[in-house]
Amino acid sequence: LIYLRVYRKIIIKYRIGQLYMISKHSHEQSDRGEGVEVVQNEPYEDPNHGNGQLTEKRVYLNRQPSGSLGLKTWWKIWGFSP
Repeated sequence: LIYLRVYRKIIIKYRIGQLYMISKHSHEQSDRGEGVEVVQNEPYEDPNHGNGQLTEKRVYLNRQPSGSLGLKTWWKIWGFSP
């Protein structure tokens, strides 16, 4: 029972740290309108997979060869972990 509590605390801290580092790296690599916009980031419960995280991101890239338009992508991601 004690190991299960410790494991849960480690998983929660890992998720928080992972979100922080991804956000920090995105901010450091962004310039001139580039970057990642997190539109939605919330807990999600799936009947088949259990608890997870639903994240929707918009990615803006301007580093293209001269004369071409920048790249914009939209991602909607469901992530499940134990």
